[in-house]
Amino acid sequence: MLNFVRKLSRSAGIQKLGPGLITVAADDDPSGIATYSQAGAQFGFSMLWTVVFTLPLVMAIQIVSARIGYVTRRGLAANIKASFPRWVLLLCVVGILLLGNTLNIAADIAAMAEALRLLVGGSTHVYAITFGLLCLVLQVFLPYQSYVRWLKWLTLSLLAYVAVVFSLLLDWWHVASEVIRPRLPKGSQGHEVLLMVVAVFGTTISPYLFFWQAAQEVEDSSDSGPHSPRQVRQHLRRIKIDTLIGMTFSNLIAFFIILSTAATLHAAGVTDIQTSAQAAEALRPLAGEFAFLLFGMGIIGTGLLTVPVLAGSAAYAIAEAAGWQGSLSLRLAKDEGRGFYGVIAAATVGGVILCFTAADPEKELFWSAVSNGVIAVPIMVVMMLLATRAQTMGVHTIGPLLRWLGWLATAVMAATVVAMLTTR
Repeated sequence: MLNFVRKLSRSAGIQKLGPGLITVAADDDPSGIATYSQAGAQFGFSMLWTVVFTLPLVMAIQIVSARIGYVTRRGLAANIKASFPRWVLLLCVVGILLLGNTLNIAADIAAMAEALRLLVGGSTHVYAITFGLLCLVLQVFLPYQSYVRWLKWLTLSLLAYVAVVFSLLLDWWHVASEVIRPRLPKGSQGHEVLLMVVAVFGTTISPYLFFWQAAQEVEDSSDSGPHSPRQVRQHLRRIKIDTLIGMTFSNLIAFFIILSTAATLHAAGVTDIQTSAQAAEALRPLAGEFAFLLFGMGIIGTGLLTVPVLAGSAAYAIAEAAGWQGSLSLRLAKDEGRGFYGVIAAATVGGVILCFTAADPEKELFWSAVSNGVIAVPIMVVMMLLATRAQTMGVHTIGPLLRWLGWLATAVMAATVVAMLTTR
């Protein structure tokens, strides 16, 4: 086993996977786990189709964000600043990312602290401070290449949810039939179903992921000079493969989370799940200690992966909007990137502080996912306009297939939001 891991870490394929893998793995954060768990507990197998349906759509929109970052050598916020009115920039960056990400960080840290308390006992407040400081110190003081390498390995924590499913006895033919022909509740539950669909879409197609992946493509290409047309084509192909593999992995994990909670919690009549830690605790008497342990460890691993992505995506966007230096390669010892790291610190510390307030961010997880679905629509419109604009992308504007899928993803998200808002 040890030799297999060593070979895996040295393989060319693993080494080439980077921004796409980390970005989409961060999509399955503790708040996302809570949303997927709630979908499975409340509606059973009938919500499995959502993560299958969104797979090609989220692949397309993440590839678009990555291409924008690589081709322009600027993040999304910098491109929005150069191409759109100032109010669009302020709305997307300050109104959406900084506030939304801080709340999401608070929810994720709280979920990690509660999961660790369930596993080993102790104080959730102490754990919340510890996790917040750990994520902050690693981002500020660990060299970028080492930091990204650790983030890649943390994506393996998501495999815990695959193990949970295979620890259960399932009728896979029945599962397949529910995916192909879902039986959605009707009548009075229609609005609740649409609300859940928007929440799942919102936590799968999350705005902060767009900003992070574009910024990471800029980071990866910052040390290289001008590229030949052949090198550009090769890198764009790498972006596509990286994102396709990563997004398939992410949505597969989301599928397994919904599946595991549907087969256990929903089947036992446990339909009111508000947090990822609550889902783990509810699994213990139904699926056994092993499933509970895996679910809890997965929450901690994905939280350690996602909190830096949330804080980092906000820092990249704010730095680009303000005209500061913004890179995880900057070092505070050389008085570099004080504003950039200041945003990371503010978002992370703010998230920790929210864990101590009377307001419980965990209870807002579902509505945070719903708001992500609503907020994603205008950002996706802006991204598609940038990706199809020759003034921005030069000769590397997106092709017909990517353009069609990207606009389809935007239209589907918008139509779902409108249906939710107009249905009572």
